[in-house]
Amino acid sequence: MGCRLQRCIGLRVCGGLACGLFASFATVAQVFASDRITLVGGAHLEGRLVKETPQGVFLDIGHDIIKIPTERIQLIDRESADDPTKPLDTEYARNVKLTDNLYQTGDLPSASLEELSERLGEGVVMVKSPSGLGSGFVIHADGYVITNFHVIENETQLSIHIFRKIGGAFKNEKIEDVRIIAVNPFMDLALIKFDVPKDFDITVMHLAEDRPVTEGDTVFAIGNPLGLERTVSRGIVSKKNRAEQGLTYVQTTTQINPGNSGGPLFNERGEVIGVTNMGYLFAEGLNFAIPVRYVIDFLKNRDAYAYDQDNPNSGYQYLEAPPRQDASPPVFLIPKPSTDGEAHTGSSSG
Repeated sequence: MGCRLQRCIGLRVCGGLACGLFASFATVAQVFASDRITLVGGAHLEGRLVKETPQGVFLDIGHDIIKIPTERIQLIDRESADDPTKPLDTEYARNVKLTDNLYQTGDLPSASLEELSERLGEGVVMVKSPSGLGSGFVIHADGYVITNFHVIENETQLSIHIFRKIGGAFKNEKIEDVRIIAVNPFMDLALIKFDVPKDFDITVMHLAEDRPVTEGDTVFAIGNPLGLERTVSRGIVSKKNRAEQGLTYVQTTTQINPGNSGGPLFNERGEVIGVTNMGYLFAEGLNFAIPVRYVIDFLKNRDAYAYDQDNPNSGYQYLEAPPRQDASPPVFLIPKPSTDGEAHTGSSSG
């Protein structure tokens, strides 16, 4: 149980797995059994559930960690979180909820910055276009990514760079043919999508939908400032609802530099509380992120912001009012003579 998931995955449960394999691990699993999975066909497997994805779950059975495909699972019985004898899950989300709006939530325990940055690093991507680069983060296993609108503005030729952990190091892998799904220029948000390679076990972020944000909370960001890959910066929430340009932002001391735009701002649990989008170049510690509630609203209403490939500026557009043809004052503002010899306007009060 001492090794990490990335180094342990090597055994997968598939449709042809015999029940005898389960029996061979029974003694080991019973030592710390906490979660029980019933497979299609009636077979059972017990262990500690350490990760859930749309494709399957990862179960620590003591001797190894195995992946069980979703289509093979009939039922998952989880041990009550109130049981004091249950080992604390320090790495993975519990009670994961996959929504119909391309994002997921879950209960993540607090962890060290080192653990969180290692675990979440593969889910933060670099978004490149001919005119520059920014950051983004994966919100769905099908390859949906959130970034800033200004990162992809007026661009259609995009690529994604994912930093996969292979062995003990991260490898930069480029994926082309990235599609723009929806944009909201006013909120500075964009939803893009890439085709996930078959051999990818993609890392999906959890959004802090119901987690309150408080001034003084420790937060951190992972991004690509000035193209420096997977840079981690840490700070606190200075103001949870700073008004700026008609919207409210999370103000933070976490360093946000060019290239960080579109990346996630995390709380101490590794849940996304915002999307980093701007900072003052000559005022250290004044940085801002789009609150996650705006992201959720954007995703729920993504059809309204659907990208039109024939109109690169699709989304909200505030057109200028047509110029007046007659520069003279409106008729109702022209003073009219009164019966007592004093002029007054055409409107009256009372």
